[in-house]
Amino acid sequence: MGLLRSSSVAGVQEGDDAGKVVRAPQDHHQKELDAGALFVLKSKGSWIHCGYHLTTSIVAPALLSLPYAFALLGWAGGIICLVVAALVTFYSYNLISLVLEHHAQMGHRHLRFRDMAHDIMGPRWGKFFVGPVQFMVCYGAVVGCTLLGGECLKTIYLLSKPDGTMKLYEFVIIFGCLMLFLAQMPSFHSLRHINMVSLVLSLLYSACATGGSIYIGLSSKGPERDYSLVGDTPDRIFGIFNAIAIIATTYGNGIIPEIQATLAPPVTGKMFKGLCVCFTVVVVTFFSVAISGYWAFGNQAEGLLLSNFLVNGKALVPKWFILMTNMFTILQLSAVGVVYLQPTNEVLEKTFADPKSSEFSARNVIPRLISRSISVVAATTLAAMLPFFGDINSLIGAFGFLPLDFILPVVFYNLTFKPSRRSPIFWLNITIAVVFSTVAVIAAVAAVRQIALDAGKYRLFANV
Repeated sequence: MGLLRSSSVAGVQEGDDAGKVVRAPQDHHQKELDAGALFVLKSKGSWIHCGYHLTTSIVAPALLSLPYAFALLGWAGGIICLVVAALVTFYSYNLISLVLEHHAQMGHRHLRFRDMAHDIMGPRWGKFFVGPVQFMVCYGAVVGCTLLGGECLKTIYLLSKPDGTMKLYEFVIIFGCLMLFLAQMPSFHSLRHINMVSLVLSLLYSACATGGSIYIGLSSKGPERDYSLVGDTPDRIFGIFNAIAIIATTYGNGIIPEIQATLAPPVTGKMFKGLCVCFTVVVVTFFSVAISGYWAFGNQAEGLLLSNFLVNGKALVPKWFILMTNMFTILQLSAVGVVYLQPTNEVLEKTFADPKSSEFSARNVIPRLISRSISVVAATTLAAMLPFFGDINSLIGAFGFLPLDFILPVVFYNLTFKPSRRSPIFWLNITIAVVFSTVAVIAAVAAVRQIALDAGKYRLFANV
């Protein structure tokens, strides 16, 4: 990483004179910011705030599906994929940060992923690929968070009232009301304190998941452990790529430029510190949950680890422990959901707000309240109507998170800094782009296959 930072600094130093010339256009650019950039992507944060945003966007309850991914890969495959994904995403996120820092030094700071693609790869890439894919991934994450929040609320309800008659969609609506309130936070920067609490919550429910798994594994209540891969050869092969997609999606972010946009200038070096905070939490949570969950439940690990704590309605750990773990998860899900609403909020603000009026004037507050409320209501309706959205999200992850987080950063770096074709960095980046492009296609096929297999179970507003 030091080599990368040296090369990028060298690239900037070569253009120092140019940087002095283009300061006026930078000021001009800042004056002409649209309402989305001006109000939602305020550049006021510090590196620690950036660390909070990064941690909330990556260390989410999706990590509770990692033992299930291990069940499809086995011990060796699971650990290898988890380590490789950590190394590649940390590397890729640093690359995209370096590209953003370089452009900021040269007098043109990019605040959005689609702006980067527009300037580096061409207008069509930004408008017809990166923009739509990022919106699909982020809004899909909001729907997924709302659905999972409803499922956790239903778990708490059934623990306290086993014969209860409330349906899943009712709990999804309840969680949607919480999202409706949080969605009105005016800017990404205004979420910094919420995301600090979110970081603590992610550590708490990960510790609960790990502790619960170890407790069950050491007791006589747990299932007989079997670490063999189940199914015939085709099922195992597609299962491997499903698992890779799950792990890639768990490490996925998709909003690195928008998070870096919240940093107050100068931005140099701040994102790296934020990423170090984030990946410290990633290593602690991802590996502890994945290893302990798979150790305790083997190939019987469920898609959501907390589901293994209940067998036929019987709790394998104290009920208060399940209630507490679900509450931590629900609260953090609300923070994750509102973070992934930010690209949508930015587009809505750009469309309906007036940058020449005050951020909190009636002219801007009323459209903001209406548009964001409609956005959350739509996401809640989708979550309630499609309780099988997890299968769809796997497809979105293959088409979205893999390109945005594994492929485009290395492409952006090579196009921006133009490393020598004899350098190891150039070929490492090319290898990452080729390998993960192939994985994205195969993972998408595996996700489509899973949707086809489960299609017979799909029912709108089903009470699953």
